[in-house]
Amino acid sequence: MCEEVRQPSTQVPKALVATIILNATAGFIYLVPLVYVLPDIAQLITYAQPVPAIFASAIGNEGGAFALTIPLLVLGLICGVGCTTATSRCTWAFARDGAIPGSQWWKQVNTTLGLPLNAMMLTMVVEILLGCIYFGSTAAYNAFSGVGVIFLTVSYAIPILASLLAGRRHLKGAPFNMGVLGLVCNVIALGKPLEFPSHGVYTNGSP
Repeated sequence: MCEEVRQPSTQVPKALVATIILNATAGFIYLVPLVYVLPDIAQLITYAQPVPAIFASAIGNEGGAFALTIPLLVLGLICGVGCTTATSRCTWAFARDGAIPGSQWWKQVNTTLGLPLNAMMLTMVVEILLGCIYFGSTAAYNAFSGVGVIFLTVSYAIPILASLLAGRRHLKGAPFNMGVLGLVCNVIALGKPLEFPSHGVYTNGSP
């Protein structure tokens, strides 16, 4: 998607940094009152979607809980659109380089809409099929999505680690460079993947 942005060498890093700051601030403001009104944890973990249950427990009204859930549903929809857009662009980029089967089809760009429609439809179908796993087995879906998050985080950590091992030399003279603060952020970012080995995967209370 960077190819669609003006001055991507500076605008994309600025957008990434701004997103982290915004999400951290909004997430903190949202989570503090949510954690404050948490009901019994043993009962809460039995729900497939605990947030509506937290709302219902806090205000004692299912209608109000549903109303508070609507913004989350809207955000989820927007997030889904963003994920589909980003994934379709990645699929198109791989297809453009001939890196996936059927590249000649997925690399085509719809001239009317000005976007890789075929790649977007492929992404949409794959996402729907993966979502269907939930209807067959919630445990399998949770395990699949959990592993996806872990490996996605690891994939983010690999280039950061490579940059640190190289002494961040490639950033010297770069259009966007956070200097020492960037180094601190890199070290903190690498700490997240290191948390995963210490956590077990639990099913029905058993590791």
